[in-house]
Amino acid sequence: MEGLFSYFVFFLSMAGIYAILALALNLQWGFTGQFNIGIAGFFAVGAYTGAIVTTLPTESHLGGFDLPFLVGVVAAMGVSGIVALLIGLVTARLRTDYLAIATIGIAEIIRHGLKNEDWLSNGVRGIPGIPRPVEGEWAFLALVLVFVVVVYGLIERARRSPWGRVLRAIRENENATLAAGKDVARFRLETFVVGSAIMGVGGALYAHFFGFISPEAFDPLYGTFLVWVMLIAGGSGNNRGAVLGAVVIWGLWSASEILTSQLPVEYVTQAGALRVLLIGVVLQVILLFRPEGLLPEEKPKLGREAGE
Repeated sequence: MEGLFSYFVFFLSMAGIYAILALALNLQWGFTGQFNIGIAGFFAVGAYTGAIVTTLPTESHLGGFDLPFLVGVVAAMGVSGIVALLIGLVTARLRTDYLAIATIGIAEIIRHGLKNEDWLSNGVRGIPGIPRPVEGEWAFLALVLVFVVVVYGLIERARRSPWGRVLRAIRENENATLAAGKDVARFRLETFVVGSAIMGVGGALYAHFFGFISPEAFDPLYGTFLVWVMLIAGGSGNNRGAVLGAVVIWGLWSASEILTSQLPVEYVTQAGALRVLLIGVVLQVILLFRPEGLLPEEKPKLGREAGE
């Protein structure tokens, strides 16, 4: 029974971290229509920044500044935002498929840079000894849930604000938004930077949850593909849908691991491909039968309610 509870806490903690990533992607894609396929890159930047800032002094990689957890989270958010700003100045004006190609390329550059620059990240050996900010699995789960609630509340407030209405206007009709006198390029850049900074927060939580990170943890399969499936399954444009999608898809992904672990030894090497195939099939079913997701985007209110 104790093992079951431990797994339940692990499951919810990871689902919460993925919920933060899905909420950040919802801000970019669900609200503004930015096709960011580089989530894993900002996820990795946040994780490594948080690790470098909070670990003990060491000669194996940059830093080891032994600073508090919250300082590490703020640093992860700031560095991810700065990286996104530099990237966004070049790519934020790109449309859909071109932006997707640019962001996935940049994410891979970041991942391979972390793998090869030993002075920065200890290379393939990774960074161990990342401290837990609180004692106990339940306490860390509570901490993750606090971050989920805060991120959800801030993005939901942004959605209801004039800023959020401009983002949705850009998504629906960019030319009409330009004609209304809005600086579309600036709004796109702001959304890209804010969303990527939030992805950095998810990375910092991931690093402190496991206590060890390496470049392999930020493979596009785990850091990008799963997050996109979560958002599409839950309901793009709906923050509650993003959170629900994270829980449901992570549940399916975890269940597939349990099922494939029961296969004969000679099939274990193919288990990873079977799990990806399962998630791919789930995505196709959702796109065919419920493309709006489990919780579709709410229609905007008209009249006086829209100004509330």
